[in-house]
Amino acid sequence: MALSLVTGGSGFIGRHLIDTLLSLGDDVRVLDVADPPGALLQIDFVRGSVVDRATVERALDRVDCVYHLAGIAHLWWPAKEDYDLVNRRGTQTVIDAAARMGTRRIVHCSTESILLPRRRNGEARVDESAAPLLEDMPGPYTRSKFLAERAALGAARDGLDLVVVNPTVPIGDGDRNMTPPAAMLALFLSGRSLFFLDCVLNLADVRDVAEGVARAGRHGRAGERYILGGENRFLRELLPVLERKSGRRMPRHAVPAPVAVATGIVAEWMADWLTHRPPVATREGVALALRSVPFDCNKAKNELGYAPRPIDRALTEVVEGFKRDAAGRK
Repeated sequence: MALSLVTGGSGFIGRHLIDTLLSLGDDVRVLDVADPPGALLQIDFVRGSVVDRATVERALDRVDCVYHLAGIAHLWWPAKEDYDLVNRRGTQTVIDAAARMGTRRIVHCSTESILLPRRRNGEARVDESAAPLLEDMPGPYTRSKFLAERAALGAARDGLDLVVVNPTVPIGDGDRNMTPPAAMLALFLSGRSLFFLDCVLNLADVRDVAEGVARAGRHGRAGERYILGGENRFLRELLPVLERKSGRRMPRHAVPAPVAVATGIVAEWMADWLTHRPPVATREGVALALRSVPFDCNKAKNELGYAPRPIDRALTEVVEGFKRDAAGRK
C-alpha cells in the first residue's frame, strides 16, 4: 500500500485530496501547521512548517509520493516576506528533502495565475504552453509561486520524477481559510459590494481538482504541467446565477479598470497600515482580474483522464454554506 504525504493537507484542496487518496487505498500522512478536519483516525499527522527541514524530512519518511500543496494562497498577507519564505523556499525545502529521502514522485501544486498573459489577448485560451517571465508577475504572491514552480520544473529537468499541477479557481463548501475565490463570492453574497470588476473566471469543483491532483500523481508525465480547471465564466454571467440561487441582489454595474486599480491600491494601503485585516481588493488581485482569459484543460483530460463536472452543484454548496454561516453569526 502506497504512503502519500500531503503538505498543506488542512487546506481547502488538501482536505479533499486526503479523501480522494484514502478512497484509492493509499495510506495518508499530512504535514501542516493546522489540524486537519475529519479523517483523523485514518491519517498520520505531522505538525510543522514546510520551511523546517528536519520536520519535512521526518514527514517524508517511507513516503512514496508527496503532494506539495502547502503555501500562502491569499492575495494579501501582513508580512509580505512570508510569501517568499513559505511559497518559494518551502517548495525548495520539500523538493530537496524528497530527493535526499528517495521519494519516488513529487506533485507540486502551482497556480493558474502565473500563466496569465501580461495583457488580454481577445478570447485566446491559455494552456500549458504558456511561458511566463518573472517580470510579468504583478505582485508578491505570483512572484513567489512563479519562482516555486520554476524550481520544481528545474528539479524535474535535473532528473526528479516531478509533476506540476496548476489549479484554476476551486469552489465548493467548506473553504475555511477564505481563499480569494471564497472571499470574492462571500463579498457578493453578503450584499456589501455595489460594483464588480468584470473578468473571466475558470471555476472548478474542488472535488474534481483534488481528483486531478491525485491523477497527476499516478499518471502525469515527469516535467510536465497540467491545468486543472472547469468552466470559463464571465463574472457578469455568474452574478445572475448567484442571485437566483441565493435570493440576494447582486451588483449590476461593472467598475472601470482605472477605478478598480485605485480601489486596490487604497484598500491594500489601509489593510497594511491601518486595519491589518484582509482588504476588499489588492493591487495584485485587480491586475490579475484585468489580465483574465479563458483556460484550456484538455491536456489534463487527455493525459490524466481528468473529467471536471458542471459547477452548478459546487455553486449551490457555496451559497448554502454562506447561508449557514450567516445564520450562525446571528
